[in-house]
Amino acid sequence: MKVENRTFVVSGGASGLGLATVRDLVDAKARVVIVDRATPQEAFAADHVLFVRTDITRADEVERAVAEAVAWVGRTGAVLGGVINCAGVGVDEATVDSRGTPHSVENWELHMAVNLTGAFNLTRLVLKHLVRVPPEEPDGERGVVILVSSNAAYEGMPSTIAYAATKGAIRSIALPMARDLARFGVRVIAIAPGPFVTPMTGQWAPKVQIGMTRNGLLFPARYGEPEEFARVVRFVLECVYLNGETIKLTGGGRLPARL
Repeated sequence: MKVENRTFVVSGGASGLGLATVRDLVDAKARVVIVDRATPQEAFAADHVLFVRTDITRADEVERAVAEAVAWVGRTGAVLGGVINCAGVGVDEATVDSRGTPHSVENWELHMAVNLTGAFNLTRLVLKHLVRVPPEEPDGERGVVILVSSNAAYEGMPSTIAYAATKGAIRSIALPMARDLARFGVRVIAIAPGPFVTPMTGQWAPKVQIGMTRNGLLFPARYGEPEEFARVVRFVLECVYLNGETIKLTGGGRLPARL
C-alpha cells in the first residue's frame, strides 16, 4: 500500500513504539491520528497529525475519536489507510505472591481492557470505514490492521500472566481477522516485539533489567530501539503479500524463565 497521503490511526502514539511509528509515517508524508490519554511528547505540524485525547478503555471516547478521525479525513482528502494498535499496559503481579495473596482481578481486568478490548474496539470501529475506501490497484487493497503482540505471548516471564494472556490473545486474533477481512481487501498483521526502549520497560524493577540483560538477549545484545519497530510497521504497510501472520521482532532473544 502506498503510505503517502494516507491517514493512519495510531493508538498509544504519544510515546514509545507508537510515537516512533507516528514519526516514521509523517516522514513518509502520511497523516496520522494519535489516540492516547497522554499529550504527545513532541509537537507535529497540525496538517499532518491530529491528536484526540482518548481513554482506550472508554467505549464512548473511542467512538468519538474514530468519528473525529473520519471527519479529519474528509477535510484533508487523505484516504484512511489503517489502524496501528500500540496502546498497552504491563503491571507485574504474581499468580500467588510470597505471602499467599492471589493475583487481583482488578489488575487482570486492566490488562484486558487496555491491551485486548481496547485494541479490538478501536480496530472494529476503524474497520467500519476502512472497508469502504476505494481499493488500491493492482490487488484491490483497502487498508491494513496492525496489532501489537509481544514475545510474552510465546514465553511469558514470571508475574506477567495478565500481560501474557492479552498478548497471546492478540497474536491469536491476527489470522481469523485476516480471513474475515480478505474479501474487503484489508490485511491484518501482528508484531510481537521483545524488550524495547520504552516507558514500559523503563519501569521494570532492577532485578528484571539485570535478568533480561544477562539471560534474555542474543544479538544484538541490547533492547530494541523504537525506530526499529517503526521501520517494521512501514514494511508491513508497504508489502501487500504480508497477511495473517505474527512477526517476532526480538533480536533472537527469549524472555527468561527466572529473574
